[in-house]
Amino acid sequence: MTGFIRGVFRFRRGPWEMLATILIALGVFMLMQPFMMWAYTYSFITTLVGTVMFIIVSHFPE
Repeated sequence: MTGFIRGVFRFRRGPWEMLATILIALGVFMLMQPFMMWAYTYSFITTLVGTVMFIIVSHFPE
């Protein structure tokens, strides 16, 4: 297993924060794109889930 996957399964802060940050960026991208209505529709919830996830995982151990 790679270090990232091992960190995710062991609930380490680094990989989970990276995953939450990617989710936030994906939500913002979905909000700004003009092509797919379904992506725009779910952009807020995606950004919200990423933000809440980031707040929660910031309390995980290093």
